[in-house]
Amino acid sequence: MLFNFQTFIADLRENEEKKEVVEKFEKHFWPISGDAKDQNWYTGYTNKFKSVDYLVPEELKEDFDRPFLMELVASSFSSDGLLETVEGKDLPEFVISVQSGDQVVVKKVSELRGFQILRLYEIYIEEQMNLQVLIAEDEKEKEAIEAQRDARMHRRNIVLDNMDNEILTKQDAAERGEKLDDLMGQL
Repeated sequence: MLFNFQTFIADLRENEEKKEVVEKFEKHFWPISGDAKDQNWYTGYTNKFKSVDYLVPEELKEDFDRPFLMELVASSFSSDGLLETVEGKDLPEFVISVQSGDQVVVKKVSELRGFQILRLYEIYIEEQMNLQVLIAEDEKEKEAIEAQRDARMHRRNIVLDNMDNEILTKQDAAERGEKLDDLMGQL
């Protein structure tokens, strides 16, 4: 895997503008060790977002933890991840949209380069760390963040349920078509 959580944390510590993220996190919780998936923001929130397979660039298939990326995007307050079915493809397209002011940037993960995917990991992990610090520092922020997290989880579950229903409907239609063809062939 190309993304290394500990290297990312070391880079944050060395960056004058970003080191406060690590310092505050460690002040409120504990020294950061292990993998990103060992962190409290992941085990208490981000891992609750179910992941599904999606299209990725062929040359990057083994380079990234795709389910982890989807969990990070789905749990983010700054982005939305959408799954689009693609005609003739077994897997959906994972589309990430980010709104900044009046602008919305939309990208398909299958069209991203490796350095762009690495940057997404960094952005989303830093966001989750900052949210954990806010939860620890301010009771009102904690309530607002937890409410937003609950809303995101609820919305994500609705999206996945609808996607499952769409897949089942397509499978059912295909099976009915095959049965009809069989019956027609018997006539």
